[in-house]
Amino acid sequence: MSTAAPRGTRIAHIGIAIDSIERILPFYKDILGMPEVPLNDEDGARIVGLAAGESLVELLQPHVSDSPVGRFLSKRGPGVHHICFQVEDLDGTLDKCRRAGLRLIDEVPRIGAEGKRIAFLHPHSTAGVLVEFTEY
Repeated sequence: MSTAAPRGTRIAHIGIAIDSIERILPFYKDILGMPEVPLNDEDGARIVGLAAGESLVELLQPHVSDSPVGRFLSKRGPGVHHICFQVEDLDGTLDKCRRAGLRLIDEVPRIGAEGKRIAFLHPHSTAGVLVEFTEY
């Protein structure tokens, strides 16, 4: 059992759907000075991570148009795709969501781009915002 004080919920990253990483990357790297963080591609998208303090900005470029990010871009255009909250207990948080009647996209956590367990909530349950949870 850990004796460390609870860290509480934090913003882990914000995912931004874009049509060209090469076109926008200089803004984040050269203008804002944000260093790149290696991430794996996931869910049919190329993902570039950029450090923003303790959080990340994830640039999401679809590999194919029928991927989640591809569908988002075709419906809404470039912009904020999702916000990810880092929680102490992912399974417990998902249980709370179920009990509150929130609609889960991922009933069971899966591995995400950072190699951590993740799960998404449907935006209909969260005022139109696609919410992702991940663990510390």
